[in-house]
Amino acid sequence: MKARVIALYLPQFHPIPENDLWWGPGFTEWTNVAKAKPLFRGHIQPRIPADLGFYDLRLPETRQQQAQLARQAGIEGFCYYHYWFGNGKQLLERPFNEVLESGKPDFPFCLCWANHDWTNKTWTSKGTLKKDNMMIQMDYSMEDHWNHFMSLLPAFRDKRYITVDGKPMFVIYNSMSFPQVREFINLWQDLAHQNGLPGIYFVGGTSSTYAFRKNEEGKRVVSIPNLKSSADVYNSVLDMGFDAVNSFGKRRGEMLEEGRIKNIVRIALQKCGIPISKKYDYLKTVSGYYAPEDTWENVFPTILPQWDRTPRAGSAEGMYVNATPENFRKHVLDALDMVKNKEEQHRIIFLKSWNEWGEGNYVEPDQTWGHGFLDVLSQTIK
Repeated sequence: MKARVIALYLPQFHPIPENDLWWGPGFTEWTNVAKAKPLFRGHIQPRIPADLGFYDLRLPETRQQQAQLARQAGIEGFCYYHYWFGNGKQLLERPFNEVLESGKPDFPFCLCWANHDWTNKTWTSKGTLKKDNMMIQMDYSMEDHWNHFMSLLPAFRDKRYITVDGKPMFVIYNSMSFPQVREFINLWQDLAHQNGLPGIYFVGGTSSTYAFRKNEEGKRVVSIPNLKSSADVYNSVLDMGFDAVNSFGKRRGEMLEEGRIKNIVRIALQKCGIPISKKYDYLKTVSGYYAPEDTWENVFPTILPQWDRTPRAGSAEGMYVNATPENFRKHVLDALDMVKNKEEQHRIIFLKSWNEWGEGNYVEPDQTWGHGFLDVLSQTIK
């Protein structure tokens, strides 16, 4: 086995009452994907799915087909984004709940808690939202953490749940903005042992070039992005109690391709409402994704097949060009080089993503590349 490739999975492609209210009746991510338009010569928009069509994740047949494609490509399992906002409030939970309850598909899975607020910053709305409106805010409490764990206990006990060192793996997307994360981890470890599990294997998500880190007291400390070493960032996550880090080198690669100062200024202007379009060459950018510390035993790097947020953002902001299957092959080989000396259990690479069509990062078959990205995975990771 060369690597354990685990694909992040967006359970969005089905209507829910909240999205009907915010964006208009029947809204799903396909609404944005289908209406995207090319912004320059050679711009591949809209992205049109091939084998699976504009699917609805309420259909078990679709979920079965996805698992079959992933298995054929050598992907170990899906890591479903899990939207728990506190006080028992969830969104987009139906596809995973049906996978869990039905036992189908018989394909490994784990969960990534997408612990971030939902706000209206980029999408245009035909519903009731005003610009920059807070839709749902994260709410943390120790009592809710107990309820959260108990709600997921059946999943952790499922034979399909992906483990590392014998423990169910649970990814926390936003490790840096989680208050009292040490207390949360300690509570869940206690609850795991009390309920017959060997513990939970916690993975903290992070960029490799964050402009801040957390100190021993859990407070943010501003730091200048370091393009030579990510040790401070990764250690900051590990010091919170995480067993491992899921590193995402996108910002690092973009800084190296664009220049650190230009990148920082452009991102700052963008946050101030002054978007400046930027196109990145895919191969040049992903060649700078990995920091030296991505070879650490407890760091699990990420591969990104494509990136184009124009269906959501409506501009060419931060878009990758020349994102072809052959260039993706070189990116995957770089990632394999990062994990080749690790213990077999820890040769984990996260694929971002299986089906993030609205961000243009997906490997599902489309009308342009067919099975090209899946074929690259099959040829490199098995």
